[in-house]
Amino acid sequence: MRMVDVIAKKRDGQALTKEEIDFVIAGYTNDEIPDYQMSALAMALYFQDMTTEERVNLTMAMVESGDQINLSDIDGIKVDKHSTGGVGDTTTLILAPLVAAVGVPVAKMSGRGLGHTGGTIDKLESIEGFQVELDGKTFNQLVNKNKIAVVGQSGNLTPADKKLYSLRDVTATVNSIPLIASSIMSKKIASGADAIVLDVKTGSGAFMKELDDAKALAKAMVQIGNGAGRNTIAVISDMNQPLGFAIGNALEVKEAIDTLHGHGPADLHELCLTLGSQMVYLANKANSIEEARSMLEDAIQSGKAIEKFKTFLSSQGGDASVVDDPTKLPTAAYQMEVKATADGYISDIIADEIGIAASMLGAGRITKDSTIDLAVGLVLQKKVGDPVKEGESIVTIHSNKADVAEVIEKIQQAYTITEQEPAENRLVYGVIDQ
Repeated sequence: MRMVDVIAKKRDGQALTKEEIDFVIAGYTNDEIPDYQMSALAMALYFQDMTTEERVNLTMAMVESGDQINLSDIDGIKVDKHSTGGVGDTTTLILAPLVAAVGVPVAKMSGRGLGHTGGTIDKLESIEGFQVELDGKTFNQLVNKNKIAVVGQSGNLTPADKKLYSLRDVTATVNSIPLIASSIMSKKIASGADAIVLDVKTGSGAFMKELDDAKALAKAMVQIGNGAGRNTIAVISDMNQPLGFAIGNALEVKEAIDTLHGHGPADLHELCLTLGSQMVYLANKANSIEEARSMLEDAIQSGKAIEKFKTFLSSQGGDASVVDDPTKLPTAAYQMEVKATADGYISDIIADEIGIAASMLGAGRITKDSTIDLAVGLVLQKKVGDPVKEGESIVTIHSNKADVAEVIEKIQQAYTITEQEPAENRLVYGVIDQ
């Protein structure tokens, strides 16, 4: 088999066989196929797309290119959740203890974030003593005992995806549905989940800005997951403004605590119930989505969810007293208000620009080696639809530097104030299953 023949076949719009896809992924992973040939195939895929069968075979070839996590020692159906990213996306910190509180095992492997703020692991490191590295045996034991453990990604998971991802970034082939979908799903499948709930974002703060593109990606990932034997669904949710109020690591931990207590931001609370209901249902802990939602609402109201969060933190060495006293979380030296420039209503918030403003404070990474300031970030005081008076605070900046003039300018540019009240934002656009 020759790589040039595989490239020509896909260039001409023909479907590749499993054997051809396996040949390509194994050869590229082992440095037997050069970057220039893989680049040519990536561009052919960009223009010619792939069938569902091809996408499943590509995903599984990437899964099999490296280690696979074995969670068979953990009792029950393990349901993983993945978000395609956004601004102020704190859902994992809330969902993990929330669904664990109703008996769903959460064996979560999360990464560190590049971009606006840190990943879930960075956020958890805002809590003194919390250990993100556990050996496999301890990890499984904690999930069996407490129904929850969260660790950093380790081992050699999907090395083919890592190589291909870097190549796509420099060959203008990032926005290819089969390549995006197989990249995400290969990591989820290699992580050992039995079922997968996907939170696919759309809007100004999302990777997929247009709803139709988000739907296409969601459908592709659901088809791959189900084709690979994992019960998979996708929720398409809005990211035209930041989710919740907080953007920044320790600030998001505090907001997660508020939400588990039952008094978090309405949109964050609602999305967590929507995603969590799907997780509980896929884990066969409820007979319907409605029953699952009722179970989660009860876990919040009864205090089971916040108690599960405390157990989770202490079991991994973290100081669980931060739940009752969030002032123990890292705190920035300065708090400054960004003021509205006119009377009216908040009609638009460009989520990406708010994310960039947070990263300018040091809340996120520019490179893998960047150091995150866990204390800094933004707390929104006004969101889309809210009335506002000139001079009223729209955002509170939490900073460890006194000069934040550029950050203030970035935030004011992200906000649009109009005289007319805008239409209400839709939070969830739909659910895709089969």
